[in-house]
Amino acid sequence: MARPAAGKNLETGLESDRFEDAPHPRETHAFFGHAEAEKNLSLAYRAGHLPQAFIIGGPPGVGKATLAWRLARFLLAHPDPAAAASDAKADLFVPPVHPVSRQIIAMAHPDLFLLRREWNEKDKKFFSEIRVEDVRRAIHMFQQAAGRGGYRIGILDCAEDLNQSSANALLKLIEEPPPRSLFLIIAQRPGRVLATLRSRCQKIVLRPLAAADIRAIVAALGPPWSSASETTLDAAAARARGSVQNMLRLLETQGIELDLNLSRMLNDLPHIDWSQVHALADRIAARNNSSDYETMLATIEDWLDARVRLGARTLQGACARQLAPYALVWEKLSEAARETEIFNLDKRPLVLSLFADLAAAVQASPP
Repeated sequence: MARPAAGKNLETGLESDRFEDAPHPRETHAFFGHAEAEKNLSLAYRAGHLPQAFIIGGPPGVGKATLAWRLARFLLAHPDPAAAASDAKADLFVPPVHPVSRQIIAMAHPDLFLLRREWNEKDKKFFSEIRVEDVRRAIHMFQQAAGRGGYRIGILDCAEDLNQSSANALLKLIEEPPPRSLFLIIAQRPGRVLATLRSRCQKIVLRPLAAADIRAIVAALGPPWSSASETTLDAAAARARGSVQNMLRLLETQGIELDLNLSRMLNDLPHIDWSQVHALADRIAARNNSSDYETMLATIEDWLDARVRLGARTLQGACARQLAPYALVWEKLSEAARETEIFNLDKRPLVLSLFADLAAAVQASPP
């Protein structure tokens, strides 16, 4: 699974859930493309019908974390559903100047806890997963009375980073939630979340964004992204596959060129031009080139997803098993990418073996 490259934070210098130099979702007050999901959350809260936990699912870069932080900010700013119900507006907007907004940006609100991969000071990089001790700190916070008499909220970004022990610890907390508590679990693939945990959450699925919404988000982000030419912005939005993260990668130097080359190489499979693959491997393995690496992973994942979806529509019953080679490559990609990150391995062998596996999957699957 492709992970966003970490960005800056005032205290630690890095945050595992920030995409490069873009604003963190807690700093983002504009929200595009998912008005219906926002309206449904607002109406549920005002009617007093919020569950104890949500899984907010969807592909990377479609606004899952932004919606989670937007809901948390609203609940903490409006602790009384009856008072909020009198407001005719059905969105979750809270002004940036509101005291709760300022506290959340500074990560200083006493009733809000963020679960994410933490910084490993010893190894000078992020832990590869959310550890059970991270979840235990959240449990301690939820055992305290809410400081403002409202909700206590936990945001998990993201579920794929839980290990078995931390997932089970979180499950115990959600099974017996304290009064007026809410858990917002962000997941790229909700179906892969621990089944017992998934069964205790209400699911919200966000679809890929329209190109017009992506353009609006880039305009709201401002320079350097919005400074690109109209031609470049249109080309990037058309190839972003509904993801703001993809859009921002494409707007980097030679980002569109890389995406075009990758798409051609993937669509040519099972034929492989090994000179192109070796050139790609050298580019991906270059020092300080995490953006191209993340672009490659995201492009391949999207290509695999499209192949599986197309096959699922055209094949029925037992014939659908013919798609298994793609699923196996997907699993191998996720595991190999995780091992490469954990052990800081050379990325060249990953690229070479990946294309060999993809070619074999195409050969073994129906056209």
